[in-house]
Amino acid sequence: MHNRLGQSFQEKVYENALVEELKAIGLFVDQQKPKTVLYGGKPVGDFIADLLVERSVVVELKANRTIDRSHDNQLLNYLKSSGIEVGLLINLGESIQVKQKIFTAKVNKSV
Repeated sequence: MHNRLGQSFQEKVYENALVEELKAIGLFVDQQKPKTVLYGGKPVGDFIADLLVERSVVVELKANRTIDRSHDNQLLNYLKSSGIEVGLLINLGESIQVKQKIFTAKVNKSV
């Protein structure tokens, strides 16, 4: 997709193209999917996932020169607050960068 489009497009162009590619191979994709953030069991706001693939992978897209720590933290917070364990951070700037994040909530057991 990046090879066909080239570089320097806005993030939304890459997002729409990636949705088309994922759907073409039979994957279910929610685009700009709002997810509620809970605090103490109460809703305190929402975040919008760029893509939610197969209801099990959050995909956060960027079209920057490089990925920085704030992008990593953003995806990790999305995973923590959504209960989804797997996320991909994809930067489609000058070159393609992909980072996978996995967040598994620790289960507290009383003994």
